[in-house]
Amino acid sequence: MNPFKRVALIVLDSVGIGELPDSEKFGDRGTNTLLHISEQINGLHVPNLEKMGLGNIFPLQGVKKVEQPIASFGKMKEVSVGKDTMTGHWEIMGLKIDIPFKTYPNGFPDSLIKPFEERIGRKVIGNKPASGTEIIEELGEEHMKTGAVIVYTSADSVFQVAAHEEIVLLDELYRICEIAREMTLDEEHAVGRVIARPFIGTPGHFTRTANRHDYAVKPPAKTVMNYLAESGLDSIAVGKISDIYSGEGVTQAIKTKSNMDGVDKTVEGLKSDFHGLLFTNLVDFDMLYGHRRDPIGYGKAIEEFDARLPELFAALKEDDLLILTADHGNDPTHTGTDHTREYVPLLVYSKKLNGGVDLGIRGTFADVGATIADIFDVKKPEYGKSFLQVLK
Repeated sequence: MNPFKRVALIVLDSVGIGELPDSEKFGDRGTNTLLHISEQINGLHVPNLEKMGLGNIFPLQGVKKVEQPIASFGKMKEVSVGKDTMTGHWEIMGLKIDIPFKTYPNGFPDSLIKPFEERIGRKVIGNKPASGTEIIEELGEEHMKTGAVIVYTSADSVFQVAAHEEIVLLDELYRICEIAREMTLDEEHAVGRVIARPFIGTPGHFTRTANRHDYAVKPPAKTVMNYLAESGLDSIAVGKISDIYSGEGVTQAIKTKSNMDGVDKTVEGLKSDFHGLLFTNLVDFDMLYGHRRDPIGYGKAIEEFDARLPELFAALKEDDLLILTADHGNDPTHTGTDHTREYVPLLVYSKKLNGGVDLGIRGTFADVGATIADIFDVKKPEYGKSFLQVLK
């Protein structure tokens, strides 16, 4: 008989726990997001994650190894050939991505930008890898004067379009992004995600709004979320989860504004009556602190999340399972602004389990998807090995 009626899966975006054996190929030798943050802030204060067994996975400054963790613990290896959000999440749900998404370290070629300008009836400015907040400070005023849209990319496979909400109305910005999405599906100019990045304000005081919209490519095959939905189970997406999977296998999508809002929505979700998966992504770790190489802010964000764990525990019913993990690293002490190729932590908790099982080093992130498929007795993914039977 199925021991769990519901699974709450929370991805702490970019919270890696040490370099993978192939990290050198990615320029990420020696990276360890959690360790380096704990050192930079003279010790992480995360009593709840510590109780769960975070310090049992890897010794971190300020986080002790505990005798009897309340959760089972381990770390997972990424087998796909990337270190981006989509690759990590798709692997968590049972896929293995063998062809990396194309990136554009020198901006997009004229063969894409020129026809794009013609189709949208506006010029493009920027067209380079950049931080979203910095590029609107740099080019926002020119955009307001000329009406040209700001296009930029990052170390991820993304085509981002920034525009002031009073200069380019949201409907038009979304239409522009739909055109970009259509133009970046072919092999020559392929990108993983097109992102609308609206902002407001005046020069020197621009702020991005919550009206961001992602246009992702669909996963190349069905994921465990599809199998849940096809079996009549709930597959609820909180935060950017629905965008990452392009809505595939999502029965309900709940938008969030921040990490804390994401925790609020997860707690609300747990208090509602559903049967299946509640899948949350908390993106601030990555977006606000990892890419901006801010270990102090990142450490505070982890501590803020830790302080909310008692609420999450309280919202869990006896037959709920909570899984905490990540999708890649983003070591804020590493050079550049890109993600880092790391193991991700795995913490698995339920009121009906004793915890304390060392889940070891899992061979793929897909072990999470395989376990969820096992719990709900739906079709197993091609990749991944369930750890359901070893939980105690």
